[in-house]
Amino acid sequence: MVYPGKERIIHIQGHENLMLPVKEFTVLDINSEHLGVPAGFLMENAGKGVAEVVEERFGTTKRIAVVCGPGNNGGDGFVAARHLKARHNVSILVAKPIERIHSDISRDAFEAVKDLVVPAESADLSDFEVVVDAMLGTGVTGRIQEPYSRLIDRINESGALVVSVDVPSGFGGDRMVAPKVTVTFHDVKEGMSEANSGEIVIKDIGIPAEATKYVGPGEFAYYPIPDPESHKGDNGRVLIVGGGPYTGAPALAAFGAYRIKVDLVRIAVPERAFEPIASYSPNFIVHELSGKNHLVKRDAHEIEEMFPWADAVLIGPGLGDDKEAMETVREIIGDCTKPLVIDADAVPAVSKDLELLKGKKGIITPHAGEFKRLTGIPLPKDPEAKAPLAMELAQATGMTILLKGKVDVIACADRVKFNRTGNAGMTVGGTGDVLAGIAVGLLSRGIAPFDAARLAAFVSGTAGDIAYQEMGFGFLATDVADRIPRAVRAYIDRFLYV
Repeated sequence: MVYPGKERIIHIQGHENLMLPVKEFTVLDINSEHLGVPAGFLMENAGKGVAEVVEERFGTTKRIAVVCGPGNNGGDGFVAARHLKARHNVSILVAKPIERIHSDISRDAFEAVKDLVVPAESADLSDFEVVVDAMLGTGVTGRIQEPYSRLIDRINESGALVVSVDVPSGFGGDRMVAPKVTVTFHDVKEGMSEANSGEIVIKDIGIPAEATKYVGPGEFAYYPIPDPESHKGDNGRVLIVGGGPYTGAPALAAFGAYRIKVDLVRIAVPERAFEPIASYSPNFIVHELSGKNHLVKRDAHEIEEMFPWADAVLIGPGLGDDKEAMETVREIIGDCTKPLVIDADAVPAVSKDLELLKGKKGIITPHAGEFKRLTGIPLPKDPEAKAPLAMELAQATGMTILLKGKVDVIACADRVKFNRTGNAGMTVGGTGDVLAGIAVGLLSRGIAPFDAARLAAFVSGTAGDIAYQEMGFGFLATDVADRIPRAVRAYIDRFLYV
């Protein structure tokens, strides 16, 4: 692999809305690795890019201190030190004991420069002309702890020319390094400005375009790992409104929600669906509505009384197309202030009055036919051509659109991603209900709609792929739901920091 070597200098003013959230860069790193780009390759390019900026700005034969933390930000610093040592007098200060270095790639980078390490406690940073700040990366919040808080003060008081790696150490916390230059990677992080980061130089480190285009394991950066001290109900309460003509759909959605990890699911259904759905699983809390065969107008008030209990609401699975049911759906959606997933039979209901969605927060999950009913526009087959149409619908409704297909298109007003997990076996009935359940489950955990939708698409497709590997194409929607925990477990361990 060849170092990309592209560089941009950016002036932030007027471009704040173009910045990606800090967590997106974790997503990109992990998705790049998933696509076959080694993390070590990205670290090598990052460190080399920092070294290039130091030499371009400040020349050679300088006395340089590289202050490194134990994470990958420190690994970038070790690589930068290796590239700088041939033409500079380089010393490395390590903020934490060497055995605290987090990753194998950072440890490997340290081994190449361990002879440059000097004691951090006794080193006088005012003796150096340039200080490279590689202590703390993104994701820092709140009070900065020792030894970082003191090292930040020492760097700021040194009088040296300071170059920060990716973001200034302490970025997002109560104190931070004040650099002359920040060398950031791939793109500017949300919240960076010339006031807090100095001159911002963007280095292309080789993140592939596919990592930004397609969802992948990196999306699990948004997955809310349950707090060990949490109690029943703390990890999501979901209300599902559906059923009547069809009893399986709401149950499948409930399985999807439970399997992605919510604590409680309540299913509100017409009388004829109550007993069948209650019999499917003792895990379900099933509420019998007053309508016999379908939703009726007087059900709306009962359902609205459940809204305060719920963290998110799914409406649509198994409702059928009865005219009164559709009118009731519109009334329920109009009065709902909780995050919503509008799925299946509720999609054509809102197609008659998209104004209902003004001010709402949530996800709509149409397939191609339902999208045409919403917009009047037949969809092309090419996912790339679908994307602007999905974004237009997202802009018009304020909702995230999860457009289902061979390649799913996930769009909000200003962003789009694609999901290519899943297989032809997922044409079996009920997999869309499972997907809707995953999506509402994630919404109930406080995830933003766009992030919930893209993670739901990836998890659902991955669970379907696991089912195919075990069973061939003859698997069922229940098999997909049962494999959701394995799909999550396959990727979540890297986020379980103990």
